[in-house]
Amino acid sequence: MENNPVKMKKKRSKAPFVLLLIVLVMIVSIAGFVYASMRPTPASSEALLFEVKEGTGTAEIADQLQDSGLIRSALLYKFYLRMENEGGAFKAGAYQLQPGLEYEAITAVLNGGSEEVRKESVKVTIPEGFTLKQIADRLSEKGDWDAKTIRQLARQPEKFSADLPAELPAAAKTTYALEGYLFPDTYEFEPGASEEEVVRRLVQETKRKLDSIANFDALLKKRGLTVHELLTVASLVEREAVVDAERPLIAGVIYNRLNDPMKLQIDATVQYALGEQKDRLLYSDLEIDSPYNTYKYEGLPPGPIASPSLKSIEAALQPKASEYFFYVTKKDGSGEHLFAETFAEHEQNIEESRAGGK
Repeated sequence: MENNPVKMKKKRSKAPFVLLLIVLVMIVSIAGFVYASMRPTPASSEALLFEVKEGTGTAEIADQLQDSGLIRSALLYKFYLRMENEGGAFKAGAYQLQPGLEYEAITAVLNGGSEEVRKESVKVTIPEGFTLKQIADRLSEKGDWDAKTIRQLARQPEKFSADLPAELPAAAKTTYALEGYLFPDTYEFEPGASEEEVVRRLVQETKRKLDSIANFDALLKKRGLTVHELLTVASLVEREAVVDAERPLIAGVIYNRLNDPMKLQIDATVQYALGEQKDRLLYSDLEIDSPYNTYKYEGLPPGPIASPSLKSIEAALQPKASEYFFYVTKKDGSGEHLFAETFAEHEQNIEESRAGGK
């Protein structure tokens, strides 16, 4: 008997179709996500204050817009700016942005193209080495804030405990608890900002600057200092140094005297105790009975005597080692110092300085 084999019909695989379906679903899902993420946030009749600080990058601005609830996705806004070749013209300032704006409208505002929604800010520069009293006076001059209120706030550190870089020593007999904690920089404030908001901003900037120093905690531990002591040393360096290159060397002299131990005998601490800047101190000035008088008392003063710059903070954190214990300002207008290891050498330097030597 002959067998007639039945030809089996080849079954077509469904895999390509399933794969195509998956790809289509993914495309639709991604497109839906992108569309949803690029849609304006819910509109509101109440505008939000959005501040762009000097030097803030486009990517950080996008992140801040998302954090403020003005856009849904910082990532997609960054992509939009790249595609539209935008972001390079964003201007620092304080803006009133209405929730619900499209990317194009937000970009126009930040470019300064919609001035009616841009709120004028108050710009104030706090010079390095300013005392708290000088800072209060400067804020009063530039922003019409009350100097007395600012000084009072500087004696109430508990109001700013969450903003300080570290806890303040409770027993410190400081003139102002926040002396040295208001970072010197250029700031922009909205006109309606209160004195407390202004002080808080300056305190927060000090913490931000310290956090920006690489290996800060390790370096601080290596020096065996508290944050308060570090800022105190940095304030002395700020008031003593004029030339940046000398800051670490002057910091080293301060540590040499502290470790010896011997009195620091820094004129700037006496001036702080006197409450005035004098070109020349009298012998009677050196007798003022104040814990800030480093001619009278050994060790550091109870706290900073001014607001130190980042350069002075870094110098106090990483001083230059030397055998120097003395220095005197050159009288040649350079702002540099003559350094000495012994008092005899120091006396020679003083004579050379008086003679206008270099």
